Amino acid sequence: MYEQIQTNIRRTWGLIFVFILVIAAIGYLFGEITEFGLFAIPVAIGIAIISVWGSYFYSDRLILSMSRARLAKKQDHPHLYHTVEGLAIAAGLPKPKLYIIDDSAPNAFATGRNPEHAVIAVTTGLLDKLNRVELEGVVAHEMAHIQNYDILLSTVVVTLVGLVTLLSDWMFRLTYYRGRFGSRRSSRRGRGGGGAEALILLAGIAFALLAPVLAQLIRLAISRRREFLADASGALLTRYPPGLASALRKIAADPEPLEVANKATAHLYIYNPLRDYKSSFVNELWSTHPPVEDRITALERM
Repeated sequence: MYEQIQTNIRRTWGLIFVFILVIAAIGYLFGEITEFGLFAIPVAIGIAIISVWGSYFYSDRLILSMSRARLAKKQDHPHLYHTVEGLAIAAGLPKPKLYIIDDSAPNAFATGRNPEHAVIAVTTGLLDKLNRVELEGVVAHEMAHIQNYDILLSTVVVTLVGLVTLLSDWMFRLTYYRGRFGSRRSSRRGRGGGGAEALILLAGIAFALLAPVLAQLIRLAISRRREFLADASGALLTRYPPGLASALRKIAADPEPLEVANKATAHLYIYNPLRDYKSSFVNELWSTHPPVEDRITALERM
């Protein structure tokens, strides 16, 4: 169990390091192609930070509204309250606010910018269809997301993706206009530097097109790693991995679609609620969640 947690943490940091290398490569090419050097990089970073600041502080309200979630009352759901309170104590966290989504499909998610402002939302289908240990496993998984600051990490990664996309778009446009109209730099370098300049321009165009795709793939890979980590951390909280494994089987096998889910919120749920997923290498690359069979296998090995 501990080995699973450490492995997932190491792989997450490895992916973030690759992310930073991508941004560094864009910065280098940007400086080579434009007359501005690296001056535009802090400007792009500032724009990205400002754009994500609002979503970081207010995204939980938007997500709850989009999911049509209502605040849960203790008298209506005492077992859920007791389960969350017990796991919060075990994790050493404040008890998150609880919300209910009136939907017969079993699923759940966590949101909030930090443990002090965390929210766990569960569907009525989850409460109706899971037994006590299965519900505890799901809540522990969501509590692990809060404990591991996955919402914060997700915000940082989304910021990095936005930064890569913004820089790539700038670089593509500037490369295009430079290739079409020339630049003062090319005239200063003369004919001898023309070949090198052309190679840099081609590299800039290629990287501007490919970098956003690579950044998105890295973001999805990090998301899948954090799901594995939340599974392992949640199992550590309950000390009973079969509970979560059984819950994942039931949730994945349930035929009812989650009506309130969409592409903007699907990545938050413990199981991808968009049921058009077919297992293949390409689909797995573009999925926010690892295959449920792999998650169950990992839990059974603990």
